Amino acid sequence: MNATLLAVALSLVSAGAYAAAAVAQSRLAGRTDPGTGVLRMLGRGAWWSAVGLNATGALLHVAALNYGPLTLVQPLGALTLVVAVPLGARAAGRRVGRVEWRGTALTLLGLGALLGAAGGSAPHETLTLPEALGVGAATMAVVAGLSRPGARPGLRHAAASGITSGVASALTQTLTVAVTDHSGGPLFSWRLLTVALLVSAFAMGGLLLSQTAYRGGLGAPLAVVTLANPVAAAAIGLALLGERLQGGPVSLVLALLGTAAAVRGVILLSRAQARNADPGGVAEGAVLVDRVPVDPVPSRVVIGSPRPAVVPEPVAVRAGGAPHP
Repeated sequence: MNATLLAVALSLVSAGAYAAAAVAQSRLAGRTDPGTGVLRMLGRGAWWSAVGLNATGALLHVAALNYGPLTLVQPLGALTLVVAVPLGARAAGRRVGRVEWRGTALTLLGLGALLGAAGGSAPHETLTLPEALGVGAATMAVVAGLSRPGARPGLRHAAASGITSGVASALTQTLTVAVTDHSGGPLFSWRLLTVALLVSAFAMGGLLLSQTAYRGGLGAPLAVVTLANPVAAAAIGLALLGERLQGGPVSLVLALLGTAAAVRGVILLSRAQARNADPGGVAEGAVLVDRVPVDPVPSRVVIGSPRPAVVPEPVAVRAGGAPHP
């Protein structure tokens, strides 16, 4: 099988595992008190189920990075949101609405256009130790800024989660390419050890940040994670790993149009999921039924009139004006 096709296949299965994990995390966040600490979370089976699904997705993602470039593998991660739509709807006991289907179609169309420009050969470049340390330091600074106390912590934590996950993917690619390199270099080195530690720290940090972000619902936070992840990884791939978009000006125009379509699709999906998660809103396709107010005073229906009329029962009133018991 062609290396690019294998990378795409592994990325698709990885997106499915990540989507199931996101739905599981969202349901767990909805049942967990915001003040619950990490240690108490570790004692819940639902948490470990989500961790297992995330680990499966990560292993498949690592395998995909061994066969395809970051600019190809990371955009396919947006399919996590597409898969999460029907999974989340089924878990909530509802059907997928028209807006969600339209957002799904736009996201798939955009990803298809991006694949034409992002396809490339298997990766060969790796980050040096100074580059890996620089990427790690910059990522920690950005995450610290996004995680500061303030308004709308959900979306900021989601952006931080997407960035850390994308950086972990870029560092993972360096790790896998270096380990599978058969040029005779050392299998273990300070560079590989440092990169492995950074991958572990950023992967766990992204998981915990996403769990915090999903406390406000699944739609908008998952959309932000989905967008921030490939942007961060692709930036590292283009800036430091020598990766380039394939094709001429026509391919670049298609990639830009695909990006616009994918962003629009993700926005539609996030809005629809946020509306469905709002208990005060009305789900798409719901039938509104007029509610007849109930009179607290006992009443009787006069029989024989063309349209039954509601007549209040007579209430005896004392001379003082108070109702008779």
